[in-house]
Amino acid sequence: MRRLGLRTRVTAAFAVGALLLSASMALISYDLTRRSLLDERERTALRAAYFDATVVRAGIDTDTPDVVEVLRSLDTGGSRRPVLHLNGEWYARAADPGTTAAIPAELRRVVAAGEPAVQRVRVDGQSALVVGVPLSASAAYFEVNSLRELEQTFQVLALALTTVAIMVAGSGAALGWYATRHGLRPLTAVADAAEKIAAGDFTARLDTATDPDLTRLSSSFNQMVDRLAHRIERDRRFAADVSHELRSPLQTLAAAASVLARRREHQDERTAIAAGLVADEIDRFQRLVNDLIDLARSDQPAHRAPVDVVGLARDACRALDLPTTLVQLAPDVPATWLVERRRVAQVLANLLDNAVTYGGGPAGVRLGRDGAAGVIEVDDDGPGVPVEDREAIFDRFVRGRAAHTRGTGDGTGLGLALVAQHAAAHGGHVTVGDRPGGGARFRVTLPGSLP
Repeated sequence: MRRLGLRTRVTAAFAVGALLLSASMALISYDLTRRSLLDERERTALRAAYFDATVVRAGIDTDTPDVVEVLRSLDTGGSRRPVLHLNGEWYARAADPGTTAAIPAELRRVVAAGEPAVQRVRVDGQSALVVGVPLSASAAYFEVNSLRELEQTFQVLALALTTVAIMVAGSGAALGWYATRHGLRPLTAVADAAEKIAAGDFTARLDTATDPDLTRLSSSFNQMVDRLAHRIERDRRFAADVSHELRSPLQTLAAAASVLARRREHQDERTAIAAGLVADEIDRFQRLVNDLIDLARSDQPAHRAPVDVVGLARDACRALDLPTTLVQLAPDVPATWLVERRRVAQVLANLLDNAVTYGGGPAGVRLGRDGAAGVIEVDDDGPGVPVEDREAIFDRFVRGRAAHTRGTGDGTGLGLALVAQHAAAHGGHVTVGDRPGGGARFRVTLPGSLP
């Protein structure tokens, strides 16, 4: 399961925290408001019921009372329904058995015992408040108060509080995103600097004055980069110096080997074979020294300029006596790329030489694009590169297992490492995969080389 990023987790925490806080406040506010309104409505209903009960008591305190007319004389509006229980009979303004049946039996017993009472009930699916007031031993007055409008008020209040809670949660998420964006900005700067350093740009540094709390981190990071750059420069100079120092004796040995090779016809068979082996090893040693010098210089960023990459690819083919028809340019790709000529020329030469030496010969050189990145693909006709070797072969002095079984074994082990270094100097990378139909496909991506 993929773990969420720090920014996402912090933003979610802010949102959940704001939602919980706003939901709690909404529930408390809703409960307090609901209780307050219900208590106020109950007090109002009691006052109205007592007043109406006084009117009814006066109206029925006659010899021949007209109970229905007395009830009709009450000003109860549309939200209160009066009911009178007199001498065992129920009286209302109009026939309404639902109202009488809605009065709970327990409430009747309390009122019949001479105590006023209040109870909330459901009438026709609506909430109502029943108030009972005793009038005499044989009479009790009841009012059924509709709470429909109050329930609608509660619904509007709940909707409003829910909306506020959602808005507060959204505001919390926005605040969390803003806080993480600004809080993680120093880490973003560290990541950007680290990416530049990984690409070979050792001039990248952090501004120690950006955040006082991160001054120690910025200073330590800059010191680390300084020491790393110094160490790499020292190793590069050492490799370059050693390689240069080896050139002079190698040239002397090469000249001596050349003299021996020219006098081969005057030598016996064993001496001629030994002289040939010496000449071959000296040639290999010279190529190794040249590769070491190139490798020592390859850590620097690429110096880009417009280059005819198609011409470079064809020149690399000619240098190895390969047909220039191997080079193919994609229809939507320009022939001129913004790259460093020396590096790309060596990339092409090394990949073609690798295909000739270890891959059974090159099958094609394609120049394409991936957005603004130029792509160089070199195919060979060999058995391919095993998956477990596809990363290791780009390390220094490493050759894949197939190199020991297919080729002559006289490579330096630096050719593909130089390809990887030159690609990284352009901010790109090199990969190897399977070629459709068999063989290996080396793919070099050079970002920013195409318009």
